[in-house]
Amino acid sequence: MSNLKNFAKGFVKENPVFVLFLGLCPTLGTTSSALNGLGMGLATTFVLAMSNLVISLVASVIPDKVRIPSFIVIIASFVTIVDLLMSAYTNTPGPNGEPSLYDQLGIFIPLIVVNCIVLGRAEAFASKNSVFSSLLDGLGMGLGFAFALTLLGSVREILGSGSVFGFKFIQGDGILMFVSPPGAFLALGFLIMLMNKWKQKIV
Repeated sequence: MSNLKNFAKGFVKENPVFVLFLGLCPTLGTTSSALNGLGMGLATTFVLAMSNLVISLVASVIPDKVRIPSFIVIIASFVTIVDLLMSAYTNTPGPNGEPSLYDQLGIFIPLIVVNCIVLGRAEAFASKNSVFSSLLDGLGMGLGFAFALTLLGSVREILGSGSVFGFKFIQGDGILMFVSPPGAFLALGFLIMLMNKWKQKIV
């Protein structure tokens, strides 16, 4: 597989959300707005890329009996870094008193440790491939995840409040259901349907 295909597969062919249906807990739980989706997606991308890189470097010296626990320790280290950075730089309330990005993502940031996308790529790809290929795989899958979360968050925010990234362009209230948990399932289902239709046309 070429480097370009390795990087690009996470966007459409093996998109974690729309194709593999992985990481649906943070997908549904954090995408009440486009900003939340983007923030969660980029945090996961950093953890994916860096953990893939380090695991690829050390996989050959880790005994098989402690392979998975060792991977989890590496992943947890990068999640801690992300959590501390977001606490420091994204913990300021909005201009109208809205909760900060860090507060809105809440428990989902530490839960990146157990996100099946991260551990799955570590086991299925990073532990068996070169450092550069593993880094590209982590970046591609992470950005594909961020794309899915941002798209879902944008759809829910537009339909639910008539705004995107906080910029309101439709006066009045939207369909409030879309910023609630049931709206997440409904919007995700429609996006998966559209993605499948699009894939059928380009194959």
